[in-house]
Amino acid sequence: MTIRSGMSGDAVTRIEQLLANLKLYRGPVDGCFGGGLEAAVKTYQNQQGLTPSGTVDPATWARMFPNDPPPVSEIASCSLSQRCLALTGSFETGKYPPDCFCGITGDFDQMGLSFGALQWNVGQGTLQPLLIQMFDQHADVARNIFHEHFDIVTTLHAEPLADQLAFARSVQTRGLLQEPWQGMLTALGRTPEFQGIQTDHASKIFQKAVQMCGDYGLVSERAVALMFDIATQGGSISSIIRAQIMADFAQLPKADCSNEVAKMCIVANRRAAASSPKFVDDVRIRKLTIANGTGTVHGIFYDLDDVFGLTLNPFAKALGAAQ
Repeated sequence: MTIRSGMSGDAVTRIEQLLANLKLYRGPVDGCFGGGLEAAVKTYQNQQGLTPSGTVDPATWARMFPNDPPPVSEIASCSLSQRCLALTGSFETGKYPPDCFCGITGDFDQMGLSFGALQWNVGQGTLQPLLIQMFDQHADVARNIFHEHFDIVTTLHAEPLADQLAFARSVQTRGLLQEPWQGMLTALGRTPEFQGIQTDHASKIFQKAVQMCGDYGLVSERAVALMFDIATQGGSISSIIRAQIMADFAQLPKADCSNEVAKMCIVANRRAAASSPKFVDDVRIRKLTIANGTGTVHGIFYDLDDVFGLTLNPFAKALGAAQ
């Protein structure tokens, strides 16, 4: 896997420490790949006669750590449903895995607090079921995160909604969560247990995505990811747009009639064109990134195979392996 700006984790920490020891990087060794580290990587690559991309690809990693294999993406080995959720969550939060599961938004929309890959929130009562499930099924994990605050968070859902909203607002300053709450919720979102719970609560969207693939004769993992993103962001595809998509399919050259990417691009473009005018370009870029397998969304470069393990392989194989 190529390590690039926006990523976080142990591999990033190792890169930071190595370049700090070489006096090329002077920022914090915090496991977060930012612009300072990107600049240091480019300097290192220039010194080593490598292409100064600013990303730590396998060739750069091999030069940095000759005795260690390059890191692999942990999310790529997860279920297809979790990979689809991670991708859409990354678009929604602007963060790569695992931090796409930790998105935290304050009370800008009067919902008190939004959290997770799909921004479940207090005001609509969509976040509370996830937290209750976590506390019921993994109390030991949660207790080791919240410590003296554990009793507060495990009983808060029983209070009137107005009190829950008041509490959420009381731990924010100008819409930003205060510490230690910011750090505790981030730690919660990074646990495999809570990531699994988020995936469970997104299962209806995933099932809808699989059904939508069947409706359009799409068969790949990337197609499920595309439909998952559509179902999350737009809800569905209207009958009018469906008719336009099917007409476009019919116009494909016979040699391309089974071209999965061509079909996904048609779906992406038609669905984007049906969006609110001010969001058309944003939706198109996001959907075409999935269809093509690579692209830049909100300044973040995505390689769906490299990071998320989302390929053109048949999704039926992935679903069969999960059963």
